Parts: sequence; structure tokens; C-alpha cells
Amino acid sequence: MLLYGIAAVTVLWFFLSNFAHANPASLAKLLKVIGGIVALGIAGLLAIRGRIDIALLIGSLGAWLLGWSRLAFPNLGRRAQPASGSTSRVRSRLIEMTLVHDTGEMDGSVLAGAFAGQQLGLLDEARLRKLLTECQVSDPDGVRLLEAYLDRRFPHWREDTQGVEQPRADAQPASGVMTPEEAYRILDLQPGATHDQIRQVHRSLMKKLHPDQGGSTYLAARVNQAKDILLSRHEG
Repeated sequence: MLLYGIAAVTVLWFFLSNFAHANPASLAKLLKVIGGIVALGIAGLLAIRGRIDIALLIGSLGAWLLGWSRLAFPNLGRRAQPASGSTSRVRSRLIEMTLVHDTGEMDGSVLAGAFAGQQLGLLDEARLRKLLTECQVSDPDGVRLLEAYLDRRFPHWREDTQGVEQPRADAQPASGVMTPEEAYRILDLQPGATHDQIRQVHRSLMKKLHPDQGGSTYLAARVNQAKDILLSRHEG
């Protein structure tokens, strides 16, 4: 016990001699270290005396104060986050649109027709209008995708259509039946994704597609449809 007393006096002297010159952050860190060492010491004494239950409790507190718990369990208390760099892909007959989960940015490529193989980001407004006309002939889903893209990139493009407001195809329901493979592609998930993963990615995407963020009603509907299809597979 004499040794413990000497150690305590030494620590107290060191603490008092440096108190006046320590900044608050350093002082708080020092107190946590001292508290952690003291807690581990008490836990050791209790373990020797057979009080294992209390020793574990106090020892855990000491480990937390020393930061050991974060080293052993780096993800403790953290919620899983969607993988960075994930992208959703929605495809029609003529267009494949991509949505970057991290930023909400939209881009895409032309799959067929006069502009096949070209990126939407490299087409100017005039050529995008020609592509839209091509979609209106044979690709209603492409119309919705391209209108959503034009709304983001050229917010006033509708005002230039001879003074007549065009109907928003983006508000119409998606045509065709979505396959599970397409649903996984839209949410950028792998087959076998858990119930929680599906809901988490869906929630993140819907925030990006909110109207206040310049979102698309059509893309939001497709994301909702993908979520429902994948969740139904879990319930089935």
C-alpha cells in the first residue's frame, strides 16, 4: 500500500506543477489518461480479491478512458454507411442515366440512335433536344430520363419551347416491369443485400432526389419501385 501511496503523491505533484501551464485540451487528455490508469489499477486489485464482475466493469471504464476500446472495436457505435462512390443506373431503350450517390450529380450515355456512344455531358442543349425528339418517337422512359437531366443542367429549357409549357413526362409512371437485376442496378447493391442495406441506400437516394435538391420525380419513382421489389423478395 505504501507504494500505491507514493505513486499517488507523485502523480498529484506532477498534475499540480503543470496545471497552471496546461491548456484545457491537454489537461482533459491528461485527466483521461490518469483516470484510465487508476481505473485499471483498481480493477486489478478487485480481480485479485475475486470481485471479477466489478473488476470487468471498472476495467472497461479504464480501457475506454485510455482509448483502447476504439482500437479494439473501431466501428463500435457507428452506423453502417453506403459505400462511397456508389452510382445508380436507370436504363431505357436509348439512354442509360447514372446518379452519383455521394453528390447527387447526374450523367449518362446514349445506347442507340443518332447519338449512340456519346456521353450526355458532352452534348450541348441543341443536340440534347434532338435526342429528346428521338426518344419521343420510340422511348417514353428515355423522355422522362432526359427531361430530368435537362431540368438539372438547363433549368430554363422548357421556357424556350415556343412559349408553350411542355407536359412533364417525369411525373408519369414508369412503363414496363422492373426485374430484380434492374432493381439491384438502380440501388447499386449486390444480390443478397440485407433488408437494412436496401432501406439505407433508398433513404440516402431519396434525399438526393428531393425536389428542393433539384431531384427528379421519375427517378424517385424508379428508386421507390426498386426498393419495393427487393424488399418483397425478403418477405416472400
